[in-house]
Amino acid sequence: MPASSAQRVTQLLQDWSQGRDAALEELLPLVHQELRLLARRYMFGERPGHTLQTTALVNEAYLRLVNSRRVNWQNRAHFFAISAQLMRRILVDYARTRGYQKRGGGVPKVTLDEALVGPQEKGHDLVALDDALKTLAGIDPRKSKVVELRFFGGLSVEETAEVLKISPDTVMRDWRLAKAWLAREIGKTGTNGNDA
Repeated sequence: MPASSAQRVTQLLQDWSQGRDAALEELLPLVHQELRLLARRYMFGERPGHTLQTTALVNEAYLRLVNSRRVNWQNRAHFFAISAQLMRRILVDYARTRGYQKRGGGVPKVTLDEALVGPQEKGHDLVALDDALKTLAGIDPRKSKVVELRFFGGLSVEETAEVLKISPDTVMRDWRLAKAWLAREIGKTGTNGNDA
């Protein structure tokens, strides 16, 4: 996005958070395509035939964004970071709900032979990543935020540094350490048989 467009988005976000509803109408055409690309990136990691489509993900994120109008938007990068976080939450909630329904919802549980359990779906991977990210956030919130912004938000190192108000070198260091920690944590979950 050209610098002038990024500045326009930032100005519209600030106007919107100050209560100017017309700013939202001007903002949406400017950010819609990027929101769709962000949603597509998320949906690419989901299993084939996922019932939640890219458009539905964008629409749900949009509805949640509209309801959070009192956010003090810093800039365009902050907006997309929040959008990425919302999309992640929507997909994780969806995956958890599907897992709950697959396990019978509120129906009494019946024990099945482990050999009958099929391979995990990608939605479970997203839930495992979300659980690991929550654990990381309890240990080191900044590293968790770096992963969220870079992996889910698709922000560059520089944009992530700007949102978090840290240096790009610190972002890269946190990114490397967080990826290694998450891989180990998710690996533990898979080998201990603790996953759904």
